[in-house]
Amino acid sequence: MGFGPLSGLVMGTRSGDLDPSIIFHLINERGYEPAQVQNLLNKNSGMLGLTGFSDMRDITKALLAGDPAAALAYDLYAYRIQKYIGAYAAVLNGLDAVVFTAGVGENDALIRALVCRNLEFLGLHLDEARNEKRAKELREINQAEARVKILVVPTNEELAIARQCVALLQSV
Repeated sequence: MGFGPLSGLVMGTRSGDLDPSIIFHLINERGYEPAQVQNLLNKNSGMLGLTGFSDMRDITKALLAGDPAAALAYDLYAYRIQKYIGAYAAVLNGLDAVVFTAGVGENDALIRALVCRNLEFLGLHLDEARNEKRAKELREINQAEARVKILVVPTNEELAIARQCVALLQSV
């Protein structure tokens, strides 16, 4: 995210990065009020706008049922992540690791495979069998000889929030 929650990846209900001219088009050509555009981009875009679902688990079910909108959403999601990997690889002069985390990153082998597809030139070599295995601990899913690690790192956001709250309360 940047200044607000709209920039970055396409999310459940948020648009992610978009051409700023879209905002002017919606206001000037479609008659939207600024508050309507803000609501649209924050609450009715992203995966919800693409598929009718904001939860990747529902989108996965739709994908497996042959829904073309779900297939497009998966491809778009992976494409956007690939763009960020490419941009950061350029800024950092290479990669040491790519980390998948949180709900989708931890649990969606297909997204991980789509993201890693065609990134071999950066040193990413996904081990398909390791990618398919589910586990609750940190794990590598790259091929053994890969020069860039591909990691799945479990999160516990609730625990992190609780620890930060305790630290804050102890500091006052």
